[in-house]
Amino acid sequence: MRRPTEATSSGSPSERIDAHVKELGDWRGETLGRMRALIRAADPDVVEEWKWNIPVWSHAGLVCTGEVYKKAVKLTFAKGAALDDPQKLFNASLTGGTRRAIDIPEGGSVDADAFKALFRAAVAQNISKR
Repeated sequence: MRRPTEATSSGSPSERIDAHVKELGDWRGETLGRMRALIRAADPDVVEEWKWNIPVWSHAGLVCTGEVYKKAVKLTFAKGAALDDPQKLFNASLTGGTRRAIDIPEGGSVDADAFKALFRAAVAQNISKR
């Protein structure tokens, strides 16, 4: 059984994400924090949630999750396979029928404008399916 951490023990979802980023204390926390800021800039109405012991961002449905692994920060878009990705940001989970992900390794970066456009497209897709 996994022990509760500062991030998972209490507080609002946004507070839990804040704590998770701080708790990581390394490049992964910095990367997750940077991507979270891009998500919030892309969609000021995004809803931050804490589900499955990870950060989740929703707007008219699930948009993406933020998972942290030893060698990468992974942003998984729930319906990414249906999105245009002209900048080729998706680099993981490419064979799945629905999801697509962006893995960011230590020292890696993601084009901020392209990411925000991709996030907005995912939100627009959710809204159009309502």
